[in-house]
Amino acid sequence: MGGHTKRFPNVRTVPVDFNAARRPVLLNAPLRACLVYRNVFKLEQPYLLRSGNQHFSSQFDIFILAMPVQSLLIRDSAPHAGLLQQYLVLLKNYPILTKSVTSAILSALGNLLSQALEAKRKAKEGAAVKEIDISGPARFAIYGLLITGPVSHYFYQLMEVFIPATVPFCVVKRLLLDRLIFAPAFLLVFFFVMNILEGKRWTDFRSKIKCNYWPALKMNWKVWTPFQFFNIIYVPVQFRVLFANIVALFWYAYLASVRK
Repeated sequence: MGGHTKRFPNVRTVPVDFNAARRPVLLNAPLRACLVYRNVFKLEQPYLLRSGNQHFSSQFDIFILAMPVQSLLIRDSAPHAGLLQQYLVLLKNYPILTKSVTSAILSALGNLLSQALEAKRKAKEGAAVKEIDISGPARFAIYGLLITGPVSHYFYQLMEVFIPATVPFCVVKRLLLDRLIFAPAFLLVFFFVMNILEGKRWTDFRSKIKCNYWPALKMNWKVWTPFQFFNIIYVPVQFRVLFANIVALFWYAYLASVRK
C-alpha cells in the first residue's frame, strides 16, 4: 500500500470496515476514486463517489484522490462478477472440493454434448434417435468428482514442487511429464473406472483397451499438447484444473463417442 502513496503523493487511504456484514460506506465529500485490485493500481474511467448507501467489495482497496469533482453514484457490479468472486472465495477456502465439483459438472456436460452431437448426426442420416441417457452424465460426474478433480489438483501442485520454475528447461520437463507419463496413465484409469461404473466385466475392459486406447491416446497428444503448453506456462497453478476442465468439456465428448 505504501508504494502507491509514494508514487501518488496526493493519494490518501480511506479506512473501511469490511468485516461488518454489508455495512455501507459513507463519504461526505465529493471525491474522485480509483480502485486497486490485488495491489495493482488501476485507474478506471473516473468513478465519482458521493454520500450514500454504497457497498464495496472486500476484494478492493479504495484510494481517494483529493480532487473536488462533481458527485455521481457508483453502480453495483455485474452479476457475473459476483459469481466469479464467489468462485474465487470457494477456490481459496476449499480448493480440492471446488475443483472436484467443477470437474464433475463439466464432465457431465461433456457427456451430454456427446449425446447431443450423436443424436444430431443420426437425425441427418435419417436413423432412429435415442433419448438422452441420464446414466452417462451421472457416470462422468462421478468420475470428475472422485478422480479428475482431486488427481489433477495434486498433480499440478506436485509439479510445482518437483519441477519448480527455477529448474533449467522446466517448461519442457513439465510438458514431457504431463504428456508422456500423466496422460497415458490418466487415460488408462478413465477406461478402467468407466468399465466399473458401467458394470462390465474384465474381458470388456481388455477389449476396449485393445481397440480404443491407442487411438484415444494419439488424439490426446494431438488435442491436449498445445493447451497444456499454454496451461503450464501462462495459467496460475490454482486455475490450471479449471482451464483443463473447460478443454475437457469437449475432450470428454470425444471420449464418450470413442467408448461407444
